[in-house]
Amino acid sequence: MGQWIELTSSDGFNLPAWQVDPQGTPRGAVVVLQEIFGVNSHIRDVAQRFAERGYLALAPSAFARVEKGVELGYGDADMQRGKQLKAAVEALPAPGVLADIQAAIDQAAADSGGRVAVVGFCWGGLLAWRAACELRGLSAAVPYYGGGMTTQAEAARTPRVPVLAHFGRRDHFISVKSVQDFAAAHPEAQVHLYDADHGFHCDQRGSYDAAAAQLAWTRTLDFLDQHLQAK
Repeated sequence: MGQWIELTSSDGFNLPAWQVDPQGTPRGAVVVLQEIFGVNSHIRDVAQRFAERGYLALAPSAFARVEKGVELGYGDADMQRGKQLKAAVEALPAPGVLADIQAAIDQAAADSGGRVAVVGFCWGGLLAWRAACELRGLSAAVPYYGGGMTTQAEAARTPRVPVLAHFGRRDHFISVKSVQDFAAAHPEAQVHLYDADHGFHCDQRGSYDAAAAQLAWTRTLDFLDQHLQAK
C-alpha cells in the first residue's frame, strides 16, 4: 500500500508525492511522472507495479505549483482541464517543475539507498526526457509517448543517462517522422515504435493496447534491472 508524503524543493516549496515501498530492501527507486491527469489511480497503480518488482516508487504531483490535489479522469472535460494545468506549469519561470522532480529524485535515493530512474507518461514522458538531460542523481530514464520531446528544441538536448523511449505508430499527437528523426539524432537512446495509439499503456483509456503495453513494460523492467542494479 502507498501513502502520501511531502517533498520540499530547493526553493522551499512543499508538494505532495505518492510513495509505495516494496517488501524488503529496495532494489533501487523509480520516480513516476504523471500524465496531464494528475497523480490519479492509474499513476498510483503504476507505482504499485514498480514496488511489486522490488523498487521504491515515488510519484510527485507535477501540478502542485499551480494547483494541489488534482486527480482527473479521461473524459473531454478532464482533457481540457489537464491541458490548462500543464500550460500553467510550463509557463512557470525556470526551473519550474524540474525543481520538484529533483526533490523527488533526491528523496527516492535517500529512502531506497539505491540508484534512481525516472519513468514518465505523455507530459510526464517529456519531463522524464528533460530530467535525463538536466537533473542529477539519475541512472536511467524511460519516457512513454512523451508529448513534445520529438520537437527540434527538445531533441537538441543531450541526455546524461541511458534512455529507453516508447512511442505509438498510430499516435495522432506525435508523428512517426518526428520519432524517426529523434532516434536518428540520438543513436545512444533505445527508441521503440509500437502499432498503437497515444496512451497505449493506460488500461483506463480507450487507446489502451494490451499487447503494446505488455511488450513496452517488459522492456522497461529489463532496462531498469540493467541500469539500477549495482555493478
